[in-house]
Amino acid sequence: MKKILFNDKYGLTQAVLDGRKTMTRRIIKLDSTLAITWDCNTDLEKEQAIKNSIVQNINPKYEVGEVIAIAQSYKNAGYGGESLELMSSAGWKNKMFVRADLMPSHIKITGIKVERLQDISDEDCLKEGVIHACTTNDGIKIYHTPHVNGSYLSTDVAQNAFAYLIDKVSGKGTWERNPFVFAYEFELVN
Repeated sequence: MKKILFNDKYGLTQAVLDGRKTMTRRIIKLDSTLAITWDCNTDLEKEQAIKNSIVQNINPKYEVGEVIAIAQSYKNAGYGGESLELMSSAGWKNKMFVRADLMPSHIKITGIKVERLQDISDEDCLKEGVIHACTTNDGIKIYHTPHVNGSYLSTDVAQNAFAYLIDKVSGKGTWERNPFVFAYEFELVN
């Protein structure tokens, strides 16, 4: 079984466990050997050729129907004093070092698509953990990034909230670079 990590600093693991986050985007690292037909007339045709080549040549890390463990430190996953071996392991406080088969919570991949990061829809921003905070009396929707230590970004454009979040999680400039991503949709299974 595989495991997947979500960012705890921005509350994304908890958002998955609470059922508020049901999608994740993972950047595709393009290889210079990727076979792409460059005899395209328009940028749109070129973009579609790249997407087709990605689908044909790059395997996503996860597949539709696959069940994946949500990585949590052993301490946060509820293990206690009954397991001295786990308490003394690197995984006690760091989820990068945990075994997938010991994780209590799992997701099931229900859909995968390839797109540019900035092609995210309002609906997908919400699936990524952006919060629809309210709608004003004028009908304007207000979105927030997940709250971290009492701070968050508030905006009336869902993509702006997601751009702020992805730059925090994946590094400054990620949104601006607009890389291709695998967008994995999932459901919490336990």
